[in-house]
Amino acid sequence: MKPFYNAAGVLALLLGILGIFLPLLPTTPFLLLASWCFARGSERLHGWLLSHRVFGEYLRNFEGGRGIPLKAKIVATAMLWVSLLLAMRRLLETDRPLLVGVLLLTGAGVSIYLWRYLPTLRLERPGRG
Repeated sequence: MKPFYNAAGVLALLLGILGIFLPLLPTTPFLLLASWCFARGSERLHGWLLSHRVFGEYLRNFEGGRGIPLKAKIVATAMLWVSLLLAMRRLLETDRPLLVGVLLLTGAGVSIYLWRYLPTLRLERPGRG
């Protein structure tokens, strides 16, 4: 099973990196999936991802239960709903109201999890001297 987890982790990581540049492709879920897969497939790859200079701190905070920064929640929510609304508009043009309902429920579920159950990371502010 380890090769499967490693292959899935690499694919998720590549999709997450693409998501940095493609506005409708999410980055965070793919990075979290890559970390989860690597944790089960390869200590070395998981350690590399957690120590990565761009993604590492974010993933360590999430995996440590400390949550994600408020700014990340705001950006994720905005991107989620912009993407979903664009997709729903297109689906309504093709007369697919059931799929619109599925997207609404998915967006609501993700938003509820993000804002109610996922902790907001409190960033340390330097003391005023």
